[in-house]
Amino acid sequence: MYQGKTVFAQIMSYVPYYRFQQCVKRYQGNKWVQSFSCWEQFLSMAFAQLTSRRSLRDIEGVLYAQRHKLYHMGFHSLIKRNTLANANNQRDYRIYQDFAYALIDIAQPLYAGEDLGLDMIKAAYAMDSTTIDLCLTLFPWATFRHTKAAVKIHTLMDLHGSIPVFIDVTAASVHDVNILDQIIIDPGSIIIIDRGYLDFERLFRLDQYAVFFVIRAKKNLRFRRVYSHEVDIFTTVQCDQTIALTGIESSRRYPQYLRRIRYRDIETGNRLVFLTNNFRLPAQTIADLYRYRWQIELFFKWIKQHLRIKKFFGTSENAVKTQIWIAVSVYVIIAIMKKKLKLEQSLHQIIQVLDQTLFEKLPVSQLFTNDDYIMPQEINPNQLSLLD
Repeated sequence: MYQGKTVFAQIMSYVPYYRFQQCVKRYQGNKWVQSFSCWEQFLSMAFAQLTSRRSLRDIEGVLYAQRHKLYHMGFHSLIKRNTLANANNQRDYRIYQDFAYALIDIAQPLYAGEDLGLDMIKAAYAMDSTTIDLCLTLFPWATFRHTKAAVKIHTLMDLHGSIPVFIDVTAASVHDVNILDQIIIDPGSIIIIDRGYLDFERLFRLDQYAVFFVIRAKKNLRFRRVYSHEVDIFTTVQCDQTIALTGIESSRRYPQYLRRIRYRDIETGNRLVFLTNNFRLPAQTIADLYRYRWQIELFFKWIKQHLRIKKFFGTSENAVKTQIWIAVSVYVIIAIMKKKLKLEQSLHQIIQVLDQTLFEKLPVSQLFTNDDYIMPQEINPNQLSLLD
């Protein structure tokens, strides 16, 4: 891996360049481009993500200060803020969307063996969304309310390794439940969702596709108890019931039985009620599964704190989505690198170290060990020896 490359170049070596070029060709990203390719645009925006740059002027200034190293980082020319702004506005964001999914295809098998600590099913996913507030005057396309604008990042995450497998960026006015129509999950998998996704017609569709779900019930749920299952008094599960919906619309949209589990959280004392179409797993396992939904909340918190997705370098829809998709790509690249280098540090620790060392010419693995790296001494053949 290390051949005198900068740390930034070593990170980018984990990127499948041929897959990137396929995405560029698919949307003709480099058509009529003479000097600033899509690859250089990606490198510029990835650099901004890794170093938390605040503006296009900030990106331009830092890269100009290190201009003698740009060629070895993959750049072929100086980065101008106007050129980068035009590229973000005009080049199809779907280039970086498709490329992010290509990286996800690489990362998923690397984390497939991660143990959830539950002896259960082959795959488990969590789905949720996060909202990023915007200025209505600058982002009028991002409809939300009469006085503000916002975008939503809808995410389906593989709980094995916290890798997002589906992402959709929409205006915040798009309701979460509509995204259930877009996802495709393998039969036999479990999806954990919050009660904002409670739509019995869509849940019944998941059931018909042999996909299990775990979702919180609303307080006004109308049902009748069909059967009460025995529960272990030494667990936090208070009741385990088979129910039938009795609401006029809900019973029509979900005509089959559901399983209702009431659970008491020991730490907070809150009582939570779950609905699921899985009648085989123990009730305690169903309750424990819902706790893993917080991994997606941690993912949202991480990308908001450590990547640039709360403040944008452009105001157009294309620029915003380009920045978000490149941020997701950077997250997955770091996850791939962590696995391939077998690093024990968290993603937060890794990106903190990389932030300070991108221009250094050291092996990346050396940055995360306690051993001191000694640069090899170059021998000048014209230098006379004192001992001769």
